Amino acid sequence: MTVHIAGKIRKPGVYLLPSGARVTDAVTAAGGVTRGASTGPLNLARRLIDGEQIVVGATSPQTPLAPGSPISDPTAAILDLNSATTDQLEQLPGVGEVLAARIFEFRTSRGGFTSVEQLREVSGIGPRKFAEIKPKVRV
Repeated sequence: MTVHIAGKIRKPGVYLLPSGARVTDAVTAAGGVTRGASTGPLNLARRLIDGEQIVVGATSPQTPLAPGSPISDPTAAILDLNSATTDQLEQLPGVGEVLAARIFEFRTSRGGFTSVEQLREVSGIGPRKFAEIKPKVRV
């Protein structure tokens, strides 16, 4: 699988890692965090998804969120569907690891979302789930 690791990391870039690799493997492949930096809220044990971007040492979230930022208050955050990480997507109402991966894959295969309504095309997002997610996302 191929992942992009950026942020406060010694050797940011695109890395090829074995299937089943975790965030910690990507951080290690990129030489570790820079001196004085930390991984912060990044879940080092999470399995990687092919094509994702991992941002190490992201600053505290703002609305809308910058890519790689954790959601500290999921009720107030607005995610950009075209830059949100799978970790961020998992914090949306009714979205778990599998659905976050589907949203990410849909975005990757289509070159990004052009409207929030395209979420309806993602397998597993019905009218009720879309109604819960819609006010919490943008493109």
